[in-house]
Amino acid sequence: MKLGLLTATMVFMATNATAQHANHGHQILETGQSQFAAIAEIVASLRNNPDTDWQRVNVDALRAHLVDMDNVTMKATVDSTVTDMTVTFDISGDASVAASIQRLVLAHGPMLQQTTNWPVITEKQVGGARMVLQLSSVEEIAEVTGLGFFGLMTIGAHHQQHHMMIAMGHSPH
Repeated sequence: MKLGLLTATMVFMATNATAQHANHGHQILETGQSQFAAIAEIVASLRNNPDTDWQRVNVDALRAHLVDMDNVTMKATVDSTVTDMTVTFDISGDASVAASIQRLVLAHGPMLQQTTNWPVITEKQVGGARMVLQLSSVEEIAEVTGLGFFGLMTIGAHHQQHHMMIAMGHSPH
């Protein structure tokens, strides 16, 4: 019994050690935390594109945008109010977060309106920004309040192209 257990343990240890050191053709995909991974993906795409204009590339600008996204997602405070067919989001934070809020909310409002056809008004406020959506049905109110501010910020499959434009030195807005 002891010999069988010892043999099984040694086989497991050898197999485990071999697995830890062998690649077996599996590609490792994760490059680190999300901002680093987003930058790595853009850099790989730029390097694989023979038409990349390296004189315009600005990965530091992409990093600054990703910091803004992180600040808003992780550090902003949002108060929402529903009045009749209007949903208002007041988004605020400390000084560095407020600047990030203003950049993202003011830039995303037109994108949100274009994607959803909901009238969207954005404006700077002391400490952040305000986003107002004028809706036309109870169903739209339910959708917007269900998604909340953070859900609304994800609407529109434009983020990847947006990030590439920033990295390539183009204004995405």
